[in-house]
Amino acid sequence: MKIAILKERRPHETRVAATPETVKKLKALGAEVTIEAGAGIAAAYTDQAYAEAGATIVPDAASAMAAGDIVFKIGRPMSGDEGVDELGLLRQGQTLMAPLGALNNKELVQALAAKGVTAFALELIPRITRAQSMDILSSQANLAGYKAVLTAANTFGRIFPQMMTPGGTLAPSRAFIMGVGVAGLQAIATARRLGAIVTATDVRPATKEQVQSLGGKFVAVEDEEFKAAETAGGYAKQMSPEYQARQAALVAEHIKMQDIVVTTALIPGRKAPVLVTEDMVKTMKPGSVIVDMAVEQGGNCPLSEFGKTVEKYGVKIVGPANLPGELATDASALFSRNLLNFITPMVDKETKALRIDTNDEVVKGTLVTQGGQIVHPSLTQS
Repeated sequence: MKIAILKERRPHETRVAATPETVKKLKALGAEVTIEAGAGIAAAYTDQAYAEAGATIVPDAASAMAAGDIVFKIGRPMSGDEGVDELGLLRQGQTLMAPLGALNNKELVQALAAKGVTAFALELIPRITRAQSMDILSSQANLAGYKAVLTAANTFGRIFPQMMTPGGTLAPSRAFIMGVGVAGLQAIATARRLGAIVTATDVRPATKEQVQSLGGKFVAVEDEEFKAAETAGGYAKQMSPEYQARQAALVAEHIKMQDIVVTTALIPGRKAPVLVTEDMVKTMKPGSVIVDMAVEQGGNCPLSEFGKTVEKYGVKIVGPANLPGELATDASALFSRNLLNFITPMVDKETKALRIDTNDEVVKGTLVTQGGQIVHPSLTQS
């Protein structure tokens, strides 16, 4: 079993798919690990550290790809028109393990199938207990929620906590977290630690208690539709237009009083829902800050711009390009452990080779191409 790790080349990407710690553990599984020179530099992992952990360092992406029958990546492979043709470097029979955005990038999936690559889309890891340690979305969202609040604090012109001084008392800031998944919960906890008055909203009823347990106040239209607004996989359902209108009216009134708004709402395979409209932004206080964590999928606020901070109607709107990448060392450590935990059950204990059991629930949930075919049910249904 030969594993290749490439340097990530997409804009704003600083993470790496293996660390010296996980290289040692992959070696213990019986793997040979080849790493492109400089792959971990942006995340503070040196070539020397990788070499000391037992990896072979090679000078470029082509050499790394040629040396591996399994490829680990943080980002989906780039095509020639995006820069380095990573897709072209892949060969028939190789196995790719990476977040592919498979539901949104069907042409990529088709290309991987055409090349005969066995591809696992790590963003599709099922939400089951056994797979929690493999869940890249959760590990990265946790860090992103934390960083989103720090970004808001750095952009905001006031402090978060109440502060009593000889010159007078400064009132605490008000932070509103929209979407209470992993990122939202971490954002709530971080904003509370910084001393803000925190409110939060979500369409899933189970989140109300979670918000309250972190010291936040829950804001939502709690009708019958709300009580049934969660999928078996733990994701938010698409709500009816009527519910969305009632929720938007409630949010519109609440948002007028907020200093910080962090939006985190995503629906797998779809454009991000609009939560903060332009009309809502117009009602916010001058100097307020919105951090739109969903900007890469169209944004929860239509005024946000990917990778930029813009000011509209006196409100600063941040569209961060890669929040986990701003915490590259820790983000890489968590991601690489997720990958290690993902591949470990597939390694045959006797032969040390990769053995893909298509009856396994985790494999079925993530395997998108095999044997020249697209095999994931979500991608084969017409």
